[in-house]
Order: sequence, then C-alpha cells, then structure tokens
Amino acid sequence: MSKTLKIGLFGFGIVGQGLHDIIRGQDLNLEIVKIAIKNADKKRTLDAGLFTTDHDEILNNPEINTIVELIDDAEVAFEIVKRALIGGKNVVSANKKMIASHLAELVELQALHGSSLLYEGAVCGSIPIIRNLEEYYDNELLHGISGIFNGSSNYILSKIFNENLEYGVALKQAQDLGFAESDPILDVGGYDPKFKLAIATAHAYGLFISPEKILNVGIQNLSEHDIRYAREKNFKIKLVPTARKISTKQVVTYVLPK
Repeated sequence: MSKTLKIGLFGFGIVGQGLHDIIRGQDLNLEIVKIAIKNADKKRTLDAGLFTTDHDEILNNPEINTIVELIDDAEVAFEIVKRALIGGKNVVSANKKMIASHLAELVELQALHGSSLLYEGAVCGSIPIIRNLEEYYDNELLHGISGIFNGSSNYILSKIFNENLEYGVALKQAQDLGFAESDPILDVGGYDPKFKLAIATAHAYGLFISPEKILNVGIQNLSEHDIRYAREKNFKIKLVPTARKISTKQVVTYVLPK
C-alpha cells in the first residue's frame, strides 16, 4: 500500500483553494493536514482548525511529509522550502522567481537531506518542459532553446497583430480576463519568462544562471513605429526567451521581443 501524502499547504488563494477542492473531490491517497494563511480574520467556509498563521505549526509537524508552497513572496517561499527540505519533507512548488533565484542551493539541499523538490509547473505550467529536457535531450547536442514562455504577453501581442488593437486596449482585455495582473510588469516586462528561462537552462545544460544576469527587454515599450514596421514586412512580434550554447560551460541568455 502506497504511503499517504500528508500535506502542509502554504497559501490559500485561487490555486490553493482549487487544489483543496480537487483533493477533497477525488478518492486520492492525499490529505491536507494544515493550511498556512496570512489573514486569520478572513471568513472561510472550511473548519477554522484547518488553518494557521504559524509556519512552525506545519514545518515542525512530524505527521506532515509533503509541503505544497503556493505563495507570492519569493523570499518567504524560499525560507519555507529551505526549512522543509532540511527537515526531510518533500516539496512541491511552482514559484518560478524563488526557484530560479535559489535553484543551485535548493538542489544541494535536497541531495544533502534526502528530500525532493518538484517544480515542473514553474516552467509553462502543465507543459512538460523540464521533463523533456531531462529525459529526451542530450545537452551536448542541444544548441539552443527558445519559445513563447509567457501567455499574458503572447495574448496581448496576438490581439495587436491579429485584431489591430492598441497595446493599452489589449492589455486591459488581458487584465479583465485574468491573464494579466493589475501590475503587469512581471509579464510584459519579460521578468516572468526570464525566471522560466533560468530554470530551463539549468536542466538543458546543467548551468545555474542567476536571473539577474539574464537580459530582459519587455513589450511595454514597443512603439507604434515598431508595430507598423512589423506589419509592413508581414511579421508578428513575439516575446521570446532564448538560451544559446556557446561552449560546454557558456550559454548566452536573453528575453527580447522579436
């Protein structure tokens, strides 16, 4: 009989609530033991005893063997994940900024303490980018990786070039539909795909590159002239992260509209 996953959940926003509903609605060998939240006064339909604002109540609980991290703050998330791995708990996270910024240390911690960190969802959600890079590609033969890593910017650019919408109108549509945040700079500024590129590069070439060393130029400063010129040449602009192999120990990385 397989071991029951006793989960400590950090974060109970849209994703956290969705995960809870899936686990509750399916006959799975999973149980959410405790959920860490920020606001204890917020009204919730679940039993109040399921929630806590004390991280130690989860991280120090020997019954909990798996941590699912779903919070926005990358540095707080790192401290949670670090403590969990050191404590021998397995961790699932899709926090791309946290993982990209601390991947080398996290890999070392899981090896040192015999715990596992799973983060496939940090790079393009359910598309198995990391798995493919690990299992199907020989990095000696992989000359480069590039693609569309950010759905929000791609939606905006598609609206601009397919429907002739102005940037501001396309952005507002993306925000109204929930594709872009009220402050969209992580997406349109190229930061989100930069974090994803750093993680993908580690799995493609075994090189840990700090996101701070990756050039990112977003789409927010595309001018009307840029867009008009692209249309005249029958081109479409996309925000494309790229890692290009120079040697076995050197890769050039950047995120640029092209």
